[in-house]
Amino acid sequence: MCPYFGIHALLIVTVTLSPATATTWSEKDTTEDEYPPLWDLAPENLLDFPVKNNKIIINPWNYPERLGIYKILLNSSAKYFASFGTQNFGNILWGLPLQHGWQFRTGRLADPSHVTSCGYEDGDALCVSERSWWSSMNYYLAVIPFLGAVDAGLFGQLQYQIEILPPEERKADFCLSVADCRSRMPKLVDEWKDYFEYLLSTDNKAMNSVVFSSFNLDEALGLMWRAHVTSIAYALPKFKDRLKYFSDPEASFGKDWSIAVDFIAATHFSTDLQNVNHFQTFLPPRMLVKGDVPPNISDFSPQQNRVLLSLRALNKANRISGGLLLKLWKKAMSTEEGRKIGRTMIEQLMSS
Repeated sequence: MCPYFGIHALLIVTVTLSPATATTWSEKDTTEDEYPPLWDLAPENLLDFPVKNNKIIINPWNYPERLGIYKILLNSSAKYFASFGTQNFGNILWGLPLQHGWQFRTGRLADPSHVTSCGYEDGDALCVSERSWWSSMNYYLAVIPFLGAVDAGLFGQLQYQIEILPPEERKADFCLSVADCRSRMPKLVDEWKDYFEYLLSTDNKAMNSVVFSSFNLDEALGLMWRAHVTSIAYALPKFKDRLKYFSDPEASFGKDWSIAVDFIAATHFSTDLQNVNHFQTFLPPRMLVKGDVPPNISDFSPQQNRVLLSLRALNKANRISGGLLLKLWKKAMSTEEGRKIGRTMIEQLMSS
């Protein structure tokens, strides 16, 4: 394999997808469209969920309830990002609910086998199907971070225990409590716990309750992305069989996307509200179907076609190199200065 092919593919992806730095937002810079769908319906605090037998009951197989997990995480961590913009727009956890919202809006959370009406307008439109590869993967980027935050003490001393409801099928694929998850995937739980404990540690160190001088955005991004890629690495082999329900183009896109996240993560891409919203305009606006061949998908924008093609090239280049391309990229991005240089290079390429 020509090494320049792999590097060129990588640069196309990063240039197309990655704003280089976080940007401070003001209130006028956002609209309702830039929040995940049905954001106002999502629970805002833990007691908005049903309480039964001294337990807070959360059903992550309902779209607004899973969205509520994210909303609570954002609300509970807002003060740590106060210096990065108003209304919590600079919070780097925005990437998770916005991705979940994109999955919902594009039909990726519905039952791809069509055995049930889960996720469809003529059935339970707000249902999240455990048969969906996207929703199953997303569980490990929703419930696991949430339980890591519980374990870290982000919500303080809880009045009630937390009970996560299982899906109807293949319950063994999903852990349901801090103890359950820790017994089955301790490294993953610890990495999400580490991220939230870092936020809490900056609170404890700060001399001023408003200005968190010990907070380092690059360090926080590093911890968050480390946990993020571990979640994907743990879930990928577990849910590989769910790809069979998808068309070949959609299954390929899912695999390409999961590899691309490793490259994006290495740059400590800032997953604030603005960056992720800009980034997601380049993602497919619907499920891919048989016959969709980028760069010639007629109802996709040229940029969306180019991203799909670039993701495929990146995955292929990395696979042919035996993973060497990703190793080299991670090495180049292993220092803060290296990541800054990488982002500067991306900015220059974007403007050329």
